[in-house]
Formats: sequence, C-alpha cells, structure tokens
Amino acid sequence: MGTSYIFVSGLAFGLTLGLLSGSEPSPLPDDGIDWAKEKRFWSFQAPARHAKPVVQNSRWPSQTIDYFVLARLEAKNLAPTYEADRRALARRLALDLTGLPPNPTEVETFIADKRPDAYARLAERLLQSPAFGERMASLWLPLARYAEDQAHQVGKDTKFFYPNAYKYREWVINAFNSDLPYDRFVQLQLAADQLNAGPEHLPALGFIGLGPKYYNRNRIEVMADEWEDRVDTVGRTMLGLTVACARCHDHKFEPITQRDYYGLASVFASTRMVNKKPDGNEEGKEATAEKMDADTVHMVEDGDIKDLNIFIRGNVDRKGAEAPRSFLRILSKDEPVRFQEGSGRKELATAIGNRENPLVARVMVNRLWAAFFGQPLVPTPSNFGHSGDAPTYTELLDDLAVRFMDNGWSIKQLVREFVLSSTYRQRSLADRARDPANELLGRMNRRRLSIEQWRDSVLWASGELKYEGGKSLELDDPSNLRRTVYGRVSRLKLNDLLMQFDYPDANVHAEKRSVTTSPTQKLFMLNSQFMIERAKAFAQRLTASADTDEARIRYAYRTLFSREPDRDEVTVALAYVKKSDATASEDGKPSVPASLSRWDQYAQMLLASNEMLYVD
Repeated sequence: MGTSYIFVSGLAFGLTLGLLSGSEPSPLPDDGIDWAKEKRFWSFQAPARHAKPVVQNSRWPSQTIDYFVLARLEAKNLAPTYEADRRALARRLALDLTGLPPNPTEVETFIADKRPDAYARLAERLLQSPAFGERMASLWLPLARYAEDQAHQVGKDTKFFYPNAYKYREWVINAFNSDLPYDRFVQLQLAADQLNAGPEHLPALGFIGLGPKYYNRNRIEVMADEWEDRVDTVGRTMLGLTVACARCHDHKFEPITQRDYYGLASVFASTRMVNKKPDGNEEGKEATAEKMDADTVHMVEDGDIKDLNIFIRGNVDRKGAEAPRSFLRILSKDEPVRFQEGSGRKELATAIGNRENPLVARVMVNRLWAAFFGQPLVPTPSNFGHSGDAPTYTELLDDLAVRFMDNGWSIKQLVREFVLSSTYRQRSLADRARDPANELLGRMNRRRLSIEQWRDSVLWASGELKYEGGKSLELDDPSNLRRTVYGRVSRLKLNDLLMQFDYPDANVHAEKRSVTTSPTQKLFMLNSQFMIERAKAFAQRLTASADTDEARIRYAYRTLFSREPDRDEVTVALAYVKKSDATASEDGKPSVPASLSRWDQYAQMLLASNEMLYVD
C-alpha cells in the first residue's frame, strides 16, 4: 500500500512539473548509481552454500535446516520445545500439504505405526496426493493476481472477461503435482509458446494473459497502465523487486532506473493478449464471455515489436531516450544485453528462471517457508531490495536457495525437507517469555487457516466435498461443494466470503494475506445458509457414526480436531444434546430454532469453533 501511494504521488507530482516546465528535461543519467557497490547488497549477490553450524545437542536435528535453527537458539541459551504429539502432527501435516484435515482412520493408523519412518511415510503419501497441487495453487494464484473478469465493466459488455481462466489454474495445479522444476515453471509462464513446450503448456501464458484490460486500449496512456501491471507482477512475483516504482523516475530506494523499467515495459509493449482457439485462430475481438469457445486459451503472444522511449516523469507525451528491450542492469553481469528474439519474452524467461539470477530461488524458498512455518525469513516476501526488510536467517535462506537449485528446482523436495525437520515438528505451546515473537523458531507458530483451507475443511467434515475441478463456479452457488480454489475470482466484485476471510484483492499482486478477526466472520458461521446446511449434514454423519451419544461426540472431535475430547467437553456436550429440542429459554421462546435439532446446533458450534479455524 505504501509503495502504491509513493508511486501515485510521484506520478502526480511529475506530471505537474511537466506541465509547468517550458522545456523538456533530460532523463537522469545512469551513472548516478554506484553499480559495483549495489551489487554487493545481500540480495544481489549469488546465494552460497554454508556449512552446517556446530551445535551442542547433536541428537535434535533431523534435517539440514535444523542445524541453523538450533545454533541460533543455543547462542541465546535457549532450547527448542518438545515434539508435538502424533495427533497434532497428523492434522498439521495434512492441512499444510493438502489443505484438508486428515481422515480419523488415517490418524489412528499413523499412531499405531511404530516403524521409525512412520511420519515420513505419512508425509510422502500426502505429498503425492492430487490435493497437494490444489493447496500449492492457492498460494500461487494470488501472487499472479488471478481473476476471471475485469475491475471495470460497461453495461453488459464481457468481451474483456476470461471465461476459460480455469485452464491457467488447472495448469498451475498440474505443475505442482508433477513437480515441474521451478525454473521451468517460471519460464513457461512467460514464454511457453517460444520454448518448444507443447500445446498443453500454452495455458501457462495466462500468468500474463489474464492481466487487467482497460477500455480505450488504443490510447497510449491506457496501454502504459497495462504494461505497468505486467512489469509489476513479474517483478514482485518472480524477482521480489518493486520494479514498477521506476515508471516515473529512477527508483528512490533501489538500483532500478527508468531505463530498466522501460526496457521491461518494451517487452510487454511488444506482445498482445489473445484468446486463442485450439486451431490456432483468434477468437473474435468482440466475442463476449458467454459466446467464447470452451476450448479457447487466454494467453499472450508477440505482436508488433517496439522499443519504447522513456516517458519523462511518466508523461506519455514527453518522450526521452529509447529504452531497448532488456533485463535489469543490477541483475546483469555488465550492461544489460539487448533482447533480439521478437518481444524478448523468451530471453526474459531465461534471464529470470536461471541460477545466475540471485533472486529467483531465494524468493520462492522464502514464500514456501512462510507457508509452512508461519513467518517468512524475509518479512517482505515481494521486496528483497533496500526498502524491504533484511532476512532474519541470511545463511539459512541462502543455503536453502542453493540446495533448492542443486536438487533440480524441486518444490516437493524442498517441502519434504521442511515437514520432515525437527523445527517443523515442534509443539506450538511452549514458554513464550524468552522469545515472545518466536523469531528464533524455538516452537511452531500457531496459524489461522486460509479461507480455502477452512471452507474446504467444513465441506470435508460434512461429507459433502466434491473432488472435481473444471470451469469455475460461484462460491455463493448452493450446488458448489467443490474445493474453494475452484471458485470464481472476480476483480469487479470479490466474493463476499472471500473478502470477509481475507482473500486478497485480485486486481494486484498480493505478497501475503492479512489475518483479521471480525464480527462478520462469526456471523457468517452462525447465520449463513452455507453453514446451516453443512451443520445439518455433519450432524447426520455423527448420528450415523455410532449408537451412543458419547461415541458420536468422540467421533466429532476425532474428525474435526484429530483428538479425543476431554472429560469436561464430553460432559457439557452430553448435557446439551440430551435436552429436548423444544426446551424454552428464560423468555419462554424455544432456545433452538425449529429447523435445527440439538445435534444440528452442536455440529454448527464445533464447525464454527476457533479450534476448527486454527492449526497448531
């Protein structure tokens, strides 16, 4: 938000100066930056392997990352907490790897498995589940500002909408499930059509091809806004740099010049967003979403090749020197090499998805670390520059980045090390007095589930979850019982449920999600038709699960929380469900709505509980 404010203010200030000035100012010379000094900044240096730190408690580490964590703890005279119990581990592992709770039978099998590799076996089975790709896609899609329409619509005009956006989502899910190497994953999203990848990978181009489109697209100032979106999304998602801040002037904090910005903008100015049919022909430009071919792919391809002039102070009418299509100077060995192949997308893809790039592996490692440990190693996941925060564990981040590349850019191998580590397997409950923010990772962070994880868990618990993908459905559709990742995402009006539970604005790249607690969240859990129907279905599961009320209550806790209820929980629940449905409250009115039985109410209370919303 702060970066956007600086950018908008700078643009307005620059345009004002331009209007008042009677002469054309020259762009700032690049030699105002000490490039040799800038290349010594931590994120612009190549990550390096580090030897395992020496630790006193040599029995605790089980993975390489544990040595780094333990060494820092021991340096502060602290020790890691105990390992979480098996029930908590099973629930944590399932929700983190698949976005769904573990089956109670699966948990009991894991507890009874006395083999030393029982935990590793469970982790591996979950890693190979098709649900893994759905979980990872939920992390990636907000970074790519995935959406299926536009923020502006004139009347009923839907020609700028993306009815087949789900094909990009499907490609992302499949890429994670097949463990497509991350460097290739990046490259295909920029230039699949130029990398001999085959037609099955063309939907990857939705990373650019699903971006915002604006009306009056033939006007240069409108096109400039679209180019900025592409530069910003690529820069922050893949490089962790706020490149678009250099649109109006050399970046105020980073070694990124206007020439750098317009060199990248020239790449996207040389492309066009198209709706391509399987036969290679383009959909009619006036084709509305309702009439578009079901097999059409929303993608990007090369158009008229051009090198933009620098727009002085962002003013499209005031042109400075030409900015050839090229990569960022700070990430180039010397002067940036001019892109020669068409738009330059292929060369850009190679420059980004390359181990010579010091940022690309670090940025993805940091995002995945945040997903599994609750806090990133670099607190600003999409800003690895001077204006971002420094890493908390530089050596750990670098060592992970190098081994990530050495292991073939395998996402699954990286995640496997995370979840098998002793650091990950710690309890979340521990003495917080000596490290209240858990900066040293001496315990696991308790985390709130994302809206995707929570809604999917509710549907799973009720026994109604449909394991199918395909074309998107509205989340408000009563018949939509599929996973949340398959719901329609709108730029025009984000679904109320997604908005209430902190899903990001789909108009822009989202480096991380807010975590809010609001009355509307609980009101949804208590009053929405969605929750009432799920409570009824879950209550039916409970009554069918056993012959006694106590057994049903125990089944509910094992299903939702992967644990047994304590004595007080059983006593309170039995007292509640044994009361008559018609029991009156103090004012003489029935204390339970006529449409909901005692078991329905009890089921809804459990589904709406905080324990359901968090993972330890």
